[in-house]
Amino acid sequence: MRKELILILCLILQELAVTKLSGQLSSNLPIVVITTPGGAEIPDEPKIIADMKIISNGTNMRNSEGDPGNVYSGIIAIETKGQYSGILPQKPFLLETRDASGNNLNVPILGMPEENDWVLTANYNDKAFLRNFLSFEIFRKMGHYAPRTVYCEVVVNGEYLGIYLMGEKIKQDKNRVDISKLKPDESVGDDLSGGYIFANDYYDNTNSWKSNFSPVNKPGAEVYFVYIDPKPTELTQIQKTYLKNFVDSFEQTLYSSSFTNPASGYRAYLDVNSFIDYFILQELSRNVDGYKKSRYYYKDKDSKGGKINSGPPWDFDWAYKDVLEGCIHTDPTDGSGWAYRINECDVSPVPPSWEVRLLEDENYANRIHERYFQLRKTYLSETYLHHVIDSVAYLLDEAQQRHYDKWPILGINVGTAESGEQPLTYAGEIEKFKNWIHRRLTWLDENMVGQATTSGGEIKPVIFRIFPNPASESLYVESEETISRVNIFSLTGNLIHSISDTGDYRVTVDVSNMPSGLYIISVTSSSGNIFSSKFLKK
Repeated sequence: MRKELILILCLILQELAVTKLSGQLSSNLPIVVITTPGGAEIPDEPKIIADMKIISNGTNMRNSEGDPGNVYSGIIAIETKGQYSGILPQKPFLLETRDASGNNLNVPILGMPEENDWVLTANYNDKAFLRNFLSFEIFRKMGHYAPRTVYCEVVVNGEYLGIYLMGEKIKQDKNRVDISKLKPDESVGDDLSGGYIFANDYYDNTNSWKSNFSPVNKPGAEVYFVYIDPKPTELTQIQKTYLKNFVDSFEQTLYSSSFTNPASGYRAYLDVNSFIDYFILQELSRNVDGYKKSRYYYKDKDSKGGKINSGPPWDFDWAYKDVLEGCIHTDPTDGSGWAYRINECDVSPVPPSWEVRLLEDENYANRIHERYFQLRKTYLSETYLHHVIDSVAYLLDEAQQRHYDKWPILGINVGTAESGEQPLTYAGEIEKFKNWIHRRLTWLDENMVGQATTSGGEIKPVIFRIFPNPASESLYVESEETISRVNIFSLTGNLIHSISDTGDYRVTVDVSNMPSGLYIISVTSSSGNIFSSKFLKK
């Protein structure tokens, strides 16, 4: 009876909170203040013009709603975003920073590199405020790009809306998805081959193309890929056809009998390391949406690698949970289940079965196994994960009280329906999150695909790769292991350039200022493997 009364009271408070105004907010977090003309409601689309100021007075300093906008103060275009998240009471927003003439204005925000496209991600469906932040952090630690984010509190037209993540929108940019910018006039050869971001996501007949292949674990189902960047309206028909044909060629190879061939099989099309790390992240979080929506890919030009990369990751509000979806792979409360097998349940959109097929290759499964247990010693250790979780909980301890005054949903099964009782406190949500991760890691430790091998589960023919060669501006170094050091020597043995402690699988070396001629490049991996080769600087 007591619990029922608490739930009823929370629902009443939630209803009252909709009309509650903020007053003068004071916070240890940055504050984002948005004002629309005449207090107009922010629509789903199209974007409307508004004013925004961001206040952040520095470490250990208080921020007040009335302070000047010392991070940003100016014009934006803004709309709400999201499919499921867009129908929840706390709305997420997509915004563009603009100048007085209405043109896009690139600006740095809260320590993130300058750009004009930004996202304010709501946390209504994530009572721990951790799911996106932690996932992005892990993927970056793995050596890949993931959107940078900063916690903040948001006020719109005088109304306090709670804790948000101010962060980067996924797009092509030197500081985001660092691939070539595809221009409309690029229609042949290497120019045509890259600068694409696409996804598995919600689709319609204007923004997507249909795969020629049904999933192996869902015969007859239709799979669609969505053009992301450039937008479908910006791509020429030649460019759309190229990307479609490239993905089709990959799928033909993947579903053929020779798909494991080291030279002509799937490895000729995929950046395998990115797929392995994406798989591990999605399975760690047992993300319901990890393969079927907001699943991004990108492809650079052939001269810069030209393979399909998996990521960046996005959308984890249905992750790290025991959901009530009627699916044997996402509902269990004992930490079990495989998110990549989501097609065995009734889901929409339907994802491709790339991971299902890839795992039929023993070598691929073994590489996942060894990579997972390597990460368990570092960024997937419970010590490290608890450190991140506790740091966030400490940072948000003050703001979460305001957030839950605005949205009194603690103890209530709102958003994604979950099994079991819901904690009545924020501290309880943090403890619930930690316990879930413990159960999940315990199960993954016992059931991870593949097995340890004496060869390390590596594909020896392509351990290291440098391109282009000759190079004029940038030289790219790729390895199947993380790179610890890159040295460039003259032919006489003098050290010309050195990069160390990268922690990445791919390193970009600026050679633009080096005199033309032959050089020796030496690459050392994290396990001590060394590769040396000559390259020509044009």
